[in-house]
Amino acid sequence: MKLGAFSISLSVKDIHQSKEFYEKLGFTYKGGNIEQNWIVMKNENAVIGLFQGMFEGNIITFNPGWDSNAQNLEEFDDVRAIQKHLKESGIKLIAEADENSTGPAHITLADPDGNNILIDQHR
Repeated sequence: MKLGAFSISLSVKDIHQSKEFYEKLGFTYKGGNIEQNWIVMKNENAVIGLFQGMFEGNIITFNPGWDSNAQNLEEFDDVRAIQKHLKESGIKLIAEADENSTGPAHITLADPDGNNILIDQHR
């Protein structure tokens, strides 16, 4: 099963302070809009999203169809195929994609310790 690009989405209290902190760790701006309280930063293959006031807790994120530079992959496992595999494996999903749809969709689940996981396909 190919989950796609990996990143961590961090719920931050002060996006400007967090951006400055992660820049000191060598991360650089990759995308987003700081005026809308969200940005994406990258250090080599490590990708983090900083989100102020958008959700509680941190989220492990996978993007089927993308590489670590948010570039489209020729071949990838569609989120609906991933969903089917997870459900057949007995994993409970919090939110499901419409199995009859195509294109962008997402599913959410939590690991045994309550860590939130988002599998978010953009195409």
